[in-house]
Amino acid sequence: MKIVVLPGDGIGPETMAATVEVLQAASQRFGLDLQLDHDVAGHESLRRHGTTVTPALLAKVKAADGLMLGPMSTYDYTDEINPSRFFRKELDLYANIRPARTWPGVPHKVDAFDLVVVRENTEGFYADRNIASGGSEMLITPDVAVSLRRITRGCCERIARSAFELAMTRKRHVSIVHKANVLKLGDGMFIEECQRVARDFPEVQVDEFIVDAMMAHVVRAPQRFDVIVTTNMFGDILSDLTAELSGSLGLGGSVNAGRDHAMGQAAHGSAPDIAGQDIANPFSLILSAGQLLGWHGQRHGLPAFLAAAEAIERTAAAAVEAGEATRDAGGRLGTAATGRAFAQRLQGA
Repeated sequence: MKIVVLPGDGIGPETMAATVEVLQAASQRFGLDLQLDHDVAGHESLRRHGTTVTPALLAKVKAADGLMLGPMSTYDYTDEINPSRFFRKELDLYANIRPARTWPGVPHKVDAFDLVVVRENTEGFYADRNIASGGSEMLITPDVAVSLRRITRGCCERIARSAFELAMTRKRHVSIVHKANVLKLGDGMFIEECQRVARDFPEVQVDEFIVDAMMAHVVRAPQRFDVIVTTNMFGDILSDLTAELSGSLGLGGSVNAGRDHAMGQAAHGSAPDIAGQDIANPFSLILSAGQLLGWHGQRHGLPAFLAAAEAIERTAAAAVEAGEATRDAGGRLGTAATGRAFAQRLQGA
């Protein structure tokens, strides 16, 4: 498997270095023959090449089997390409898969839970994903702004199918989250497609929740849920909420997957205020790397990659419980030491 590795901005280089160490350990233990092709995007690419993403980099990523993208300074890119958004759109990464679970050793204020948010990633309210040319936000007068949202049956169908296929590997329970009581056409279409796909999976229990009520249910009793499927903006909010309920956003992995490509990406931002201090938590990026290996293994029917993905998740739980983590996750180590300890534990797991 060939993976393009882009360290990112802020804490990205530190957390990616730890992640690369873990990927190398996984490759050695499971015989994956990983080929890591290191390049740059974001601020470093802007410094070297005058642009945050070069055409050559996009071609390289399209030719690879996967992409690991470090945290990017999203708010800095007002006039430049935002690499995260760029790759999601150019590679048609329509499914953002965000697991969230409680961890032994990490304090949390809710009962133990293990769920996944499956978020549609290519349309919705976000401007870069629904208009090919021009803008989807308009300033009608200095005091009036209008935002448009695109919802299509095709995109609803494929994200629903991703959720139900995932549920079949878990507890066989899908919760559809929407706002069809207000957004009757768009979310009405989303529900229709989810229910149509559900007929292909009679073994899966299905329920529906209006998004504002869902927030209350998740905070009160997240253990009720298994796979949550929803549209882009609602999923963006829900996935951060559920990750934080687990004890730390730094413990939430994330993979952006499409039919032909996938990108592992930490659930958090670039945190420039702590960059270079060896205190950033690399677990989110490490867990995302595990999800990327799992996606590749499932797509190509490769048991070794699936075993490596499962081992990375098991190792993360054991490492956190043993205190082999950064302080925000209840540990006592720095970023680099956390990566080394994880790699060593993985090789013996």
